[in-house]
Amino acid sequence: MMDRTNRHYRYFLRQLTRHTLLYTEMVTTHAILNGDRDYLLGFDPEEHPLALQLGGDDPTDLATCARIAEDLGYDEVNLNVGCPSSRVQKGAFGACLMKRPETVARAVAAMREAVDIEVTVKHRIGVDDLDRYEDMARFVEIVSGSGVRRFSVHARKAWLQGLSPKQNRTVPPLRYDDVYRLKTAFPHLDIEINGGILTLDETAEHLTQVDAVMIGRAAWDNPWIFADADRRFFSAAPVVHTRAEAVARLMPYLDRWSGGEHRLHRVTRHMLNLYRGQPGARRWKQILTTESTRPGAGPEVVEQALAAVTRREPSRPSPSCP
Repeated sequence: MMDRTNRHYRYFLRQLTRHTLLYTEMVTTHAILNGDRDYLLGFDPEEHPLALQLGGDDPTDLATCARIAEDLGYDEVNLNVGCPSSRVQKGAFGACLMKRPETVARAVAAMREAVDIEVTVKHRIGVDDLDRYEDMARFVEIVSGSGVRRFSVHARKAWLQGLSPKQNRTVPPLRYDDVYRLKTAFPHLDIEINGGILTLDETAEHLTQVDAVMIGRAAWDNPWIFADADRRFFSAAPVVHTRAEAVARLMPYLDRWSGGEHRLHRVTRHMLNLYRGQPGARRWKQILTTESTRPGAGPEVVEQALAAVTRREPSRPSPSCP
């Protein structure tokens, strides 16, 4: 979710769900140690619970970045061993680390030693020809020996050569049964499933087999699905009942992040799919896309776009939580 799950997107999503764990984009250890940390790691307190997703392979650097994350107030640090991009491969981390489980175990051990917050691992079911269930089980067995207890498993293998990152999200077939099998084999571990999950109904179905579900692209393509997540999975009241309520809650934030050195479109680009499938959705996106880039654009642009949604949306019912 590079260039998507930044602080503005996460704040926007918090207007739909309070309890869903949110992740940052993957940030490399090199970037954190040498770059603008406020830009890379800054977040609003309202974004909790929040996990920092790290990319890297050096145990010392990863431990240092984990401490930085803990000091900043992150709730969790996640080591990404699933990204297949060529740029990541050149750095010898990401999905290629699945071929070096002992290296991952040392890295995770160093991170766990450095911090008190939870350290987790995200990986694929396999990489290149190392894609049998037994290969994944061996990876998890070795890495879990470091003490890590939660594994987020993208249920597709990754091809490091010949497929782009986008193709790696769609071309290799989904193998959910292998993730279910992993949970059966390692009942003491928390196994989270990821890949191709589009709805909360699908989420509920997966939760009969595994401990947690990670939703990626669908969170960007149709963020409104999260408006019912708190009620369905956390026994909590919904944050909002209509999209318009979510927009109203965002207005102070939009005011804060527009004008001066800030540009409104950096926030509103994350809101474009809020009205997906609704009457007026095309006009909503058109106004936000064209007007938010104008110098001096402020919250009035979003009010204009909201007025253009031609049909009043029905409220979501609020049944009592069990």
